Amino acid sequence: MSDTLVDLRSDTVTRPTAAMRRAMAEAEVGDDVYGEDPTMNRLEEYAAQLFEREASLFVPSGSMGNLISIKLSTRPGTEVICEQKAHINQYEMASMAAIAGAFPRPIPTPDGILSWEQIEREIRPKTYYFSQTALVSLENTHNMAGGTLYPPAVADEICDRSHQAGLRVHLDGARVFNASVALGESVARLSRKFDSVMFSLSKGLGAPVGSMIVGSREFITQARSARKMLGGGMRQAGVLAAAALVALRESPARLVEDHANARRLAEALAELPGVTLDPSSVRTNIVIFGVEKSKKSADKVCEALRGHGVLASGVSKHAVRMVTHMDVDRQGIERAIAAMKDALGA
Repeated sequence: MSDTLVDLRSDTVTRPTAAMRRAMAEAEVGDDVYGEDPTMNRLEEYAAQLFEREASLFVPSGSMGNLISIKLSTRPGTEVICEQKAHINQYEMASMAAIAGAFPRPIPTPDGILSWEQIEREIRPKTYYFSQTALVSLENTHNMAGGTLYPPAVADEICDRSHQAGLRVHLDGARVFNASVALGESVARLSRKFDSVMFSLSKGLGAPVGSMIVGSREFITQARSARKMLGGGMRQAGVLAAAALVALRESPARLVEDHANARRLAEALAELPGVTLDPSSVRTNIVIFGVEKSKKSADKVCEALRGHGVLASGVSKHAVRMVTHMDVDRQGIERAIAAMKDALGA
């Protein structure tokens, strides 16, 4: 954490640890497009083992990982069922339509968590003049719902019933390690029935760059070709893989600290006049709260916070998001709480 700033805009702002920097400096490298980068090969083997899958693939970003997964599980003119506030629907520049040729069929929910009953109602009839449903995508944890979680039984049912209906299922697991820690289940258990999984290395795990796709060997072979088509083929990428290996081995165990900091933040914010927040809803590292009662917009609140050395994000006219991560300790959380009191005039 900077001596002058407490940056809670996102867990993407984390900086690589000293161990990651050492690993990057010492990484054994080769040309990954030729499959000859030994450090990248170790990363992909290790990620596949963690998720108990046949293979995995490093990609430059989670958005590319989601796009590749969608592209391989749909065809132009088909639909992707997702939650309305899903990252693939709101923050990936409509790439599923622009590049994969698929169209989102979003379902709004109050907490970001879909049920099979909601999904089943939106599956298109097998009529020739309807666009056909091809894929269901779930997000765990759900970013814009405040880091909410899919109970394993709910995700399992959606996967089972979707497969029975002839649909594939993708997991946008950008923060699936947060879900794993909060639910006390392995990432392999949480994702075992999905056809494809994307997870981020550069959020709570703290690596500087990258995400992974995991799946069957055949799927990952196809994903490697799609990555190259999208301009994601990299050369001596072992310097990135080295940091990612450190992140995967060391960072999941400390995510509990981020969750505890988020709970402390939520409980304190909920007591402030002008804030609307149920602290019991905060189970991972994302805190989204309303400020409409303060008679101030989210942007104005964030501007006031910046004046106190605290960075947060407005996610709607009257909602602010704060995300805890490895570069903000408990002292930083207390600074953020004090800054919010001043920003609201409390």
